[in-house]
Amino acid sequence: MGFKGGVFCLVFAVILLNCCYSVIGGDIVHQDNVAPSKPGCNNNFVLVKVPTWVDGNEVTQFVGLGARFGPTLESKEKRANQTRLAFADPPDCCSKQRNKLTSEAILVHRGNCSFTTKAKVAEAAGASAIIIINNQTELFKMVCDPGESDVDIGIPAVMLPQDAGTSLIAFLRNSSAVSVQLYSPKRPSIDVAEVFLWLMAVVTILCASYWSAWSAREAAIEQDKFLKDGSDDYGGKEVTHSGVVDINTTSALLFVVVASCFLIMLYKLMSFWFIEVLVVLFSIGGVEGLQTCLVTLLSCFRWFEHAQESFLKVPLLGPVSYLTLAISPFCLAFAVMWAVFRRVSFAWIGQDILGMALIITVLQIIRVPNLKVGTVLLTCAFFYDIFWVFVSKWLFHKSVMIEVARGDKSGEDGIPMLLKIPRIRDPWGGYSIIGFGDIILPGLLVAFSLRYDWLCKKSLRAGYFLWTMTAYGLGTFLVLATKRGELKHLWTRGEPYRPCPHIQLQPSE
Repeated sequence: MGFKGGVFCLVFAVILLNCCYSVIGGDIVHQDNVAPSKPGCNNNFVLVKVPTWVDGNEVTQFVGLGARFGPTLESKEKRANQTRLAFADPPDCCSKQRNKLTSEAILVHRGNCSFTTKAKVAEAAGASAIIIINNQTELFKMVCDPGESDVDIGIPAVMLPQDAGTSLIAFLRNSSAVSVQLYSPKRPSIDVAEVFLWLMAVVTILCASYWSAWSAREAAIEQDKFLKDGSDDYGGKEVTHSGVVDINTTSALLFVVVASCFLIMLYKLMSFWFIEVLVVLFSIGGVEGLQTCLVTLLSCFRWFEHAQESFLKVPLLGPVSYLTLAISPFCLAFAVMWAVFRRVSFAWIGQDILGMALIITVLQIIRVPNLKVGTVLLTCAFFYDIFWVFVSKWLFHKSVMIEVARGDKSGEDGIPMLLKIPRIRDPWGGYSIIGFGDIILPGLLVAFSLRYDWLCKKSLRAGYFLWTMTAYGLGTFLVLATKRGELKHLWTRGEPYRPCPHIQLQPSE
């Protein structure tokens, strides 16, 4: 198939991104760890939409962040009032305003005094809302000072990033009438996109597991034929599968080290050109994966049997089937089209198709030989996840894995090693995403369980696959293996003993 030679170097790149479902939205970087909740200062931090009108025409919409204090913002756009915008004088709003306001929203620069002081001064001047311009490009959580005992602010406070503030200042200086609207739409608790994303992950693992089990069973049937004929060609060897790489305990342990180094490299080198490199690697892997999946699928039909069994010798590649030669240009064109047009709104479809094909092929090639290796691998991945999602915030001041997954500092909408679906009912837009690692790592164990069930001729209910697939994890597998007294065999061997030809497997129809 040629897949190992072209894409095996990409495996760690795709499985290290174990970030779970995530929504790409506003960038909130300040953590409220020192200011406890108190009466008058216990609002939830919410993103705020700030549509802007200039001389009666809507020109743009900014995204801000609501403060811990002040009244709750309206959630419906039609209920939010359109309010005139005015400059603060002085601009920091730390002292009494020189201009008298009549229910305008006041635009204020950050700094020189607390957020609550600014809000109180603005309210005393007659403002209906205060919009504070941050001195950085991201959003900042506005909290109350720890020493404030009585916080009673009657106007909403919203922070905007520096670039949004610069635009508003330009509008005010160049126009006689600028108005804004402040409202905070609520996100749905469960979006339809997340359901479809879950289905995609489950279907991908199901396809990969059945393909892996089918290949293992076909190899076992071939060995049965040799054993039945009394052939000594196998010399007592175990079932082997061409083109398959079995993970061992050492490589499972090295996963954490190698993946961590690769993740740090992505974090440090994240830029536009680096994303372009990842796009090229992903496209190569997607071509190989899509080609392998399509060739295998079409080979199941009689019309394509001859094309799959006839070969042509290609320089540098060796013998290649006519079916592979016919499929390859389509796969290459598909990947190139996605790479060129990956910034259009529907490009996620092509990314998901290439990603699912790549994952299925990886799960067909890379296998867990026994439960011990699977346990070590998933345990290492668990601690790897915990460290790079949560603990890394203490060392790098940001969650390294989330930063890499979102493609921050790259100018791109995230890296390509993700399955993604646009959030359908979310007023904030963005995507629901899942890292390849969240599918590949548990998928290795699920595929192992189905291979074992088929080789041992276990029924669906008596086997491990149904329960492992249901749990989509490790716990059920260990409990069932212990209860059935097969834990030791699964832990060390992972395949049934096949000493003589009377252990037969039925070939597939």
